[in-house]
Amino acid sequence: MASLQGYVDQRVLLILQDGRAIVGVMAGFDQKSNVVLSDSKERVYSVDEGVEEIPLGLYLVKGDQIVLIGELDDDLDKANDLSSIRAEPLPPIRY
Repeated sequence: MASLQGYVDQRVLLILQDGRAIVGVMAGFDQKSNVVLSDSKERVYSVDEGVEEIPLGLYLVKGDQIVLIGELDDDLDKANDLSSIRAEPLPPIRY
């Protein structure tokens, strides 16, 4: 992965190989692209219900499990009503 330094202390969204979406503040990373998130939450998407956020707190994600890292705009993210969003959960990546 390219340098993650620009994401440190920023709110980010991680999409993992198993389909999970995790949001948190990037506290740090290492040379293997392992990422530490603080104040993290897993967002669970559902077709029948709104998006559920499960608090995870301080969370370590192995770099080889990360598919995508994106910076979140706090104002836009807070403006979204997660309870009204309906979506199919992402399927896991299969090799």
